[in-house]
Amino acid sequence: MLRLLLGLLLLFSASACYPLATPLPPLPTGTPPPPADTATPTIVWFPPTATYTPLPIFTQSISATLDTRSQYGALILADDFSDPAGWMLGRLPAGNIALGVNELSLAVTQERSYLISLRQDTQLSDFYLEITASPNICRGADEYGLLFRYSSAQGYFRFGLTCSGQARVDRLIGDQVSSSIPPTSSGAIPRGAPSQSRLAIWALGKDMRFYANGAYLFSLRDGSLLAGGLGVYVRSSTADMVSANFSDLRLYEPQK
Repeated sequence: MLRLLLGLLLLFSASACYPLATPLPPLPTGTPPPPADTATPTIVWFPPTATYTPLPIFTQSISATLDTRSQYGALILADDFSDPAGWMLGRLPAGNIALGVNELSLAVTQERSYLISLRQDTQLSDFYLEITASPNICRGADEYGLLFRYSSAQGYFRFGLTCSGQARVDRLIGDQVSSSIPPTSSGAIPRGAPSQSRLAIWALGKDMRFYANGAYLFSLRDGSLLAGGLGVYVRSSTADMVSANFSDLRLYEPQK
């Protein structure tokens, strides 16, 4: 009995020396804790844009250009090629020049030769001229066209079309030939033969403009020859024959 009491007393004394046990945290339950507050992004449907700044307006400056339209006034002369005395005619070593029904016909039969026919008693300085040229036999570099401001002592200008669709202007003074306008291609000029073109020249002092079938071709400024006669020509560039007819000549007063 005494041993039992002593054992209990020792057990009680030992337990008083140890600290009290810390209680364990409770076990989690099945209900989750409420979520912490987080920032929710706000959708901006129409975001602000930078202030609109208009681009500078481009203004194109238009410079003055040459008015290439045919400007002319009253009719000076109309030639229907019905008067045999109006033009130089005849049979020449290079070929024949004859008057047909309202047309003048030039036919070159000699190899690489040149025929001209001048209008009688015609002197021109300033004018606007139109004439129809109709090559019948023609190819390549063969030419047909007009002579103007013609002077046997000084020279003349020659405005011609080729059968390859080009136009040119030459100046002949004495034995010297210069290409004032070298051969220039144009869609307004028909190629080959038979074909037909309406040639036109506007001449006022030193200034000249050239046209074919209503289309402007080019301009020339040359004061070396300011007046002279008027004629037509055909030139062969090969050994083959070349022929062309000319009709419906009209001369007008030129205007700027």
